[in-house]
Amino acid sequence: MNENCGAAVDEELKTIFRRFFDGLPVRADVIDTSWGDEDYRKTVIVETAEGEKRVLKMAANDFTFPERIRVWQRTVEEYRRFGYYCPRIYNDRNGAFPAVEYQGHPCVAYAEEFSRYRSLEDRTVSVGETQETDCSLYRKDIWRMTARIAAKKFGYTDYPSAWCLFETFCPSDQTDEVLGNALEWKKCADTLPEIFSGQVRRIWQIWNDNRDTLKERYAKLPTSVFQADLNASNLLVDEEGSFRGVCDFNLCGKDVFLNYLMRENFDGFEKEIQLIREALQIASEEYSFTEEEKAAALPLYRCLKPLWWTRVYDLKEAGEDREKIQSCLDQVEHYLTADIDFVSCMG
Repeated sequence: MNENCGAAVDEELKTIFRRFFDGLPVRADVIDTSWGDEDYRKTVIVETAEGEKRVLKMAANDFTFPERIRVWQRTVEEYRRFGYYCPRIYNDRNGAFPAVEYQGHPCVAYAEEFSRYRSLEDRTVSVGETQETDCSLYRKDIWRMTARIAAKKFGYTDYPSAWCLFETFCPSDQTDEVLGNALEWKKCADTLPEIFSGQVRRIWQIWNDNRDTLKERYAKLPTSVFQADLNASNLLVDEEGSFRGVCDFNLCGKDVFLNYLMRENFDGFEKEIQLIREALQIASEEYSFTEEEKAAALPLYRCLKPLWWTRVYDLKEAGEDREKIQSCLDQVEHYLTADIDFVSCMG
């Protein structure tokens, strides 16, 4: 959300700007990307008297701190080495990511290169195109890119990506998101009429058994360091609509490739499986899946997807309609145990 469009630059912002850049800042667009009181984030696009555009980012949360920003900075450079454009992340003049005061918040500040390309979301809105901004036109591009990163098996950080499993992304997280989704599903399912209670208990037991099965294998799976947020606002395209790269690395970190790949594909059950199989096939052209990964693909799916946040939404949408409730529960139980062929797509 833009707070100010072309507003004058106040002294507080000028002081922060001078820590990073030369030139005279004259106008600023402030974009609020915060998620609640505990996750304050502001992106400021500053235009100078010389006609240049600079980007400052200020954040106050428990996952933005200098050591982690350096991981983002390194990951940007690794993607760029493969020929993908990513806006560079800059230190201040002292080589630091300084602590600053901004709008009454104690923040860490860093700077970014103003992107030479627009996001898919921005381009779609600006040219009035009607296609969905669900990245469907770019699946081959993004999965080839990600598979190339996976193949490098980068090990320069232990900070997990936001898609981490069996650990938390930041200190304020009580669980990983997958377990959080499952617990939310259970909380919702426990409010259903008594007639469904036996099936709910059975589903919950199967899910926990699946999670236990996966945990034994998960720690042995290959990892790399990924951007970890492949949505339409972060995919960069040129004026012709060709894929050029990615931006926004603040969820980036170490992750299991299979986990990242499955997490970034979601829809209804059958469409979702189709998307995952397609992603596996595309990835296999750039990446050699190990036997451990092939063996883990189905257990991972069974842990990630049947109690995903979209299933919680479906169950809530069913309301008091017992036929719809039964359909939701039957689908969940089916896909918790379905024998889905992922291996044939893995090369």
